[in-house]
Amino acid sequence: MNFDWQPLLLTFRLSAITAAILLLIGVPLAYWIAHTRTRFKPVVETLVSMPLVLPPSVLGFYLLLAFSPQHAFGAWLEQWLHLKLVFSFEGLVIGSVIFSLPFMVQPVQAGFQGLPPSLLEASRTLGKPDIVTLFRVLLPNIKPALLSGTVLSFAHTVGEFGVILMIGGNIPGVTKVASIAIYDEVESLNYAAANFYASVLFVVSFAILLIVYLVNKKWKAV
Repeated sequence: MNFDWQPLLLTFRLSAITAAILLLIGVPLAYWIAHTRTRFKPVVETLVSMPLVLPPSVLGFYLLLAFSPQHAFGAWLEQWLHLKLVFSFEGLVIGSVIFSLPFMVQPVQAGFQGLPPSLLEASRTLGKPDIVTLFRVLLPNIKPALLSGTVLSFAHTVGEFGVILMIGGNIPGVTKVASIAIYDEVESLNYAAANFYASVLFVVSFAILLIVYLVNKKWKAV
């Protein structure tokens, strides 16, 4: 029996792009949360953590409304930036970044907070700017947290369903990722195809998490 590999390739592409974007925006955000003393910190932490407790369909619904050309923000995006995010791969990326944000920020934030304050103080005493301190001193000392955040973001995106279904629908080659394909095949009583997609996702998720645990264990032993 021939299986369509396109949903799997689209899934891993979406997951890789999402993890890369989250690495770029999640590290500075985690650094700010870990070191700021502003009174608005609990509000920011709450907003970042909301996807952990919010049903994916709720988040997907509000993103669908926001991105829709029938609403102000969606109309502005389409008119001025020529971006149509509803039922598009770009919309999936933005939704995935928002939905997986805490899986990047929280491990990295914990890594920053676990470092001794003397590292930051010593670098500042030597006159190093904060951006140099971040890249030359702090990040090299939280490699396990960076790896965990990246892999968790990737794996979480692999398993997304509700947000993707709400924003992207089910367009082959555009928004039909593996989780949507599994749902479709089960509805069609094609359990062989559903088992194929599910098995691949299971094996890949298990393998990348196992690698993370083994690498982190090796780093801790050094």
